[in-house]
Amino acid sequence: MKLLKAAIVFVLLISVAALFGCTQESQNRIGRSLQNWTGVRGVLEIYSGGKLVKRFVRIDKLSTAAGTSERISRPYRYGYGVMDANLNGKADPGEKKVYFEFSDYSTNYIFFENPDSKK
Repeated sequence: MKLLKAAIVFVLLISVAALFGCTQESQNRIGRSLQNWTGVRGVLEIYSGGKLVKRFVRIDKLSTAAGTSERISRPYRYGYGVMDANLNGKADPGEKKVYFEFSDYSTNYIFFENPDSKK
C-alpha cells in the first residue's frame, strides 16, 4: 500500500514538473485536452437553405484543425458528438457518438451550450 502511494506521488510530481517545463503553446494544448474532459455539452446545428439539416448533441468541444508541424490553422473544424438523427434535440437510444468535420468557409452552423443539459 505504501508503495502504491509513493508511486502515485511520484507520478504527480513528474506531471507537475513536466507541465511547468512546457512552452505556453504546450500548456494551452494541455488545457484544451482537459477541457475535452469537462466539456460544455454543446449542440451543433448545420443549416442549408435556411433549414436545419443536421444536428449533433453532447459535444464536448469543437476544435480547429491545425497542421502537424506548422502553426497554420486548417479551414475546417471537427469534434465528436451524438448525431441527432430525428432532430429532437436529445440523444435517444440507438443514436451513436460520431466524429464529424465541417468547413469554416461554406457551412452555415450554430454551436451553443445546451441549456437543458445536466452537468
